Amino acid sequence: MGAFRSRLTQPRRASLAIFAAAAIVWPLLAQPVLARGPENISDVAEAVIDAVVNVSTKQTVDMSGGQMPQLPPGSPFEEFFEEFFKNHRGQGGEGTPQPRRVNSLGSGFIIDASGLVVTNNHVIADADEVNVILNDGTTVKATVVGKDVKTDLALLKFKPPHPLKAVKFGDSDKLRLGEWVIAIGNPFSLGGTVTAGIVSARNRDIQSGPYDNYIQTDAAINRGNSGGPLFNLNGEVIGVNTAIISPSGGSIGIGFAVPSKTVIPVIAQLRATGEVQRGWLGVRIQQVNEEIAESLNISPPHGALIAGVDDKGPAKPAGILPGDVVVKFDGQEVKEMRDLPRIVADTPVGKDVQVVVIRKGKEETKTVKLGKLAETEQQASLTPKKDGGAAEKPVVKKALGLDLANLTDELRKKHKIKERVKGVLITAVDPNSPAAEKHLQPGMVIAEVQQQPVSTAADLQQRIEKLRKDGKKAVVLLVVSADGDPSFVALSLQ
Repeated sequence: MGAFRSRLTQPRRASLAIFAAAAIVWPLLAQPVLARGPENISDVAEAVIDAVVNVSTKQTVDMSGGQMPQLPPGSPFEEFFEEFFKNHRGQGGEGTPQPRRVNSLGSGFIIDASGLVVTNNHVIADADEVNVILNDGTTVKATVVGKDVKTDLALLKFKPPHPLKAVKFGDSDKLRLGEWVIAIGNPFSLGGTVTAGIVSARNRDIQSGPYDNYIQTDAAINRGNSGGPLFNLNGEVIGVNTAIISPSGGSIGIGFAVPSKTVIPVIAQLRATGEVQRGWLGVRIQQVNEEIAESLNISPPHGALIAGVDDKGPAKPAGILPGDVVVKFDGQEVKEMRDLPRIVADTPVGKDVQVVVIRKGKEETKTVKLGKLAETEQQASLTPKKDGGAAEKPVVKKALGLDLANLTDELRKKHKIKERVKGVLITAVDPNSPAAEKHLQPGMVIAEVQQQPVSTAADLQQRIEKLRKDGKKAVVLLVVSADGDPSFVALSLQ
């Protein structure tokens, strides 16, 4: 939930307030009132509702610490802790607080009649016990087959007490803006509830994870709907309801579902191995903005700009370089920066992939044997070389609001710059310059100008002057931090 009271959260259990509305009598209309939505919503709901389940979780909590546990936003146990610590704050009760058993309810749906259920990871995270409650009220103990934090998905399994109804996934890529969708779940622990609305937006990035591409809908999604299905009018699951934006915790018509295109491969891997393996390219990327696109002769701006290449990653032996712009990966268009991580992650580990890059205005195709993404990628540890040569007198030049100097051993030691970092040192930044607006700072090193290496301040100054004479509106610099982290920065020459 955001600090300004409008909150982004996974729907979870909350207290229920029921308000009576005053009756208003309107004059009878000559024309019939049209029903909201298509007529077959009822048919779809009746056909699929038996496949929608409630997911009940239990957790034993040690209350002796005195501090509220740190829980992820939207955790099913979050509300319990909020109320408990609110009610007990400042009370000096006798004795040691005893562990407490807390319950919570979410939603899920059956994808296989053998007893497989899809839900959100945050619904079952850290639970000691998980139960599935069928639409007829039958409660069955379930086990966690696997879960994936990055997409907030989990797969459960239980032994069917009787024949089950299962639902199938549809193609979320075929969704259109304004198309009708149906959400079914367990809002506020009321049990199976059907709501309907339209697709408000697609590929929505809500900054909740590295692979955000949510379906946004105005179908009512509330606390407890987490993990429930979002259906199209063919009765196919095209999303898993996961998050809402709300100032009060209730629906205001802004809900988000993980699209089936993301769900299907994740659940397939969880079903097969209990874990998710993702492809790894071994690069750092950034957005191709208008200034960078103009400098690299890319029109219109698109693709993902390679800012750095991991020395041990698959991209380096394939010949991918900093400054390349990836525009196609394994046959899929990369329209913007955030497309590339999702496409790479969904590509099988070990596959030989064709990667199309733009380098110096021309397209080139590279073949990469994709690696496996680890949970934490460690950078290589390098030992700086010792050079006893005399320090060279710095040559300072003024360009783009920057004071520049040749990178000597003395300056490298002063600014703690790693030995592998090469280029021209920034010693000062004019606070009113374009460089200051782009957050360049003393101690950073300019390694390239327009994808060409520079080693001296004089060389850099000559490159800038030539670009101005050639009528270029901006220059792209590869700037490297003292630790060796690179990024491309476009500065105006006008």
